[in-house]
Amino acid sequence: MGAVLNPFAFLADRWTPSPRTVRRAASAALLMSVVIVVTGGAVRLTGSGLGCDTWPKCTGDSLIVTEEQGFHGAVEFGNRMLTYVLCAAVGWCILAARSAKPWRRSLTRLGWLQFALVMGNAVLGGITVLTGLNPYSVAGHFLLATSLLTVTTVTWQRTAEGDTAPRPRVPAPVRRLSWALVAATLVLIAAGTVVTGSGPHAGDSSEIKRMPFDWAATAHVHAVSAWVVCALALAMWLVLRVADAPVDTRARARDLLVVLLAQGAVGYVQYFTHVPEVLVAVHMLGSCLVWISVLRVALSLRERSVERADIPAQGDSRLSSV
Repeated sequence: MGAVLNPFAFLADRWTPSPRTVRRAASAALLMSVVIVVTGGAVRLTGSGLGCDTWPKCTGDSLIVTEEQGFHGAVEFGNRMLTYVLCAAVGWCILAARSAKPWRRSLTRLGWLQFALVMGNAVLGGITVLTGLNPYSVAGHFLLATSLLTVTTVTWQRTAEGDTAPRPRVPAPVRRLSWALVAATLVLIAAGTVVTGSGPHAGDSSEIKRMPFDWAATAHVHAVSAWVVCALALAMWLVLRVADAPVDTRARARDLLVVLLAQGAVGYVQYFTHVPEVLVAVHMLGSCLVWISVLRVALSLRERSVERADIPAQGDSRLSSV
């Protein structure tokens, strides 16, 4: 009876995924959390934000897109369907963590947190449609997606670690610098949502309310925030070299600098070319990669003892890329 009431326990009794399978499940959730951000941006950039004019249905009479809604309806409805793919990836992550032997309870909790964030953002996305693409709701939608990206990144990292208490790998001042870098990046991302909310890409061809800020001024604030993040990232890279930090930690800091330089170049080009849609989409992808890179630096500054030989260790080459 208990197995019937708890299908997760029922499956765990009959399936034992390998650590590599658990990691692949976490990777799938991380990948889809990036994809959903980029495709969500495509909805806005193609002016398809109101392609489905209501929620949770696509129209007042149809659950799915109709022929009358054309291209914009197909784009918006397609993005909604990707949410189910994201849910499947998150579900796989939960099932794999729950079925691992021994049971990775911390990973399971992180998986359920992912699911809660997906459901919360689906509801917020519906509110965004029902409020006619209110720019503050759109900004909240992106920030909640960033929260999902945070949890999926942490989950992915935790699949390569044990479940013991974390131990620092670098001195305390270096860890404090990493938290300053995380905080500055959050400010950068938040400033980016204001640039979007006051900028030209409202998400629909109709009259959409915009944030009451001067777009050029907000873009300059965003640029200054980016330079602060770059300065902190450079400082982190130099400090880690001076402190003789582990090789993989220094590699994460180097990767962050590369991603930041690429993202900065895209940002300036799109500003001086009057914000073309393609570059905005690339910039949104870059935003995800910057945040993932910042988190990877912070997470590499501590370690959790690996209690099982088949869980890859921190320095394992399989951790070299996302």
